[in-house]
Amino acid sequence: MADRTGPLSGKRAFVTGANSGIGYAIASALAADGADLVLHCHGSARPSDDIAHLFDTCPVLEADFLHHQAVSDLAQAVLETGPVDILIANAAIEERRPWQNIDAAAINAHVAANFTSLLLLISHLVPPMVERNWGRVIAIGSILATRPRAETVVYAALKSAQLTALRAIARDVAPGGVTMNVVSPGAIETERMADLYADATFRQVVAAKIPMGRPGRPADCVAPVSMLCSEAAAYITGADIPVDGGWGIGDAPGNLPESGR
Repeated sequence: MADRTGPLSGKRAFVTGANSGIGYAIASALAADGADLVLHCHGSARPSDDIAHLFDTCPVLEADFLHHQAVSDLAQAVLETGPVDILIANAAIEERRPWQNIDAAAINAHVAANFTSLLLLISHLVPPMVERNWGRVIAIGSILATRPRAETVVYAALKSAQLTALRAIARDVAPGGVTMNVVSPGAIETERMADLYADATFRQVVAAKIPMGRPGRPADCVAPVSMLCSEAAAYITGADIPVDGGWGIGDAPGNLPESGR
């Protein structure tokens, strides 16, 4: 392990989908808190530009979550690098299309990447946490689990299923010192969404709906995750923490008719 100091010194964290956006922001924060990292990405094994330095200091493993065996192989490869104390399940796919046009292939891909992969990783990585009597699992959810939209019906449904699954397993592993929670972002401006947010009209429409008046940033998702990984959060499990600028409680008041305020 690296010689680190901080509240997570001596802990090892595995972060999926770590080469951009929310995943990278979380990985960077966990490293700053003293954790040793193992990072997952799909496709290019390294991010670009000014964030690549983190990938020079820890194992980086590639896997396609559409393939079940690849996920199990990934979990085994992670454990071969050393024990895992913290699992950050961030990787996911989201395809938007009219609900009338959803086909079996799209459904199966979403289930594999957004749900089956989570259960497989948990089945491999959490039992050793229980044996050591300490562990943290944080899945990155979505506001769409509670405010679903028809064009993302499969993604939204699986984010809801993700929360249900974590809560179910959390009951079993809590006596073993393992907590399992979800952090659910709202509209977050990531690299993947850069082209959309470059459109001033799109940005204005999104911001106008959010009570805090702006889309979120990956950095906004960091503090809840850091807290849930800490010793201070040892008594929190089965929680779903929204990071959505208030959008989860309703659109900004200025967008409601008078009778609805």
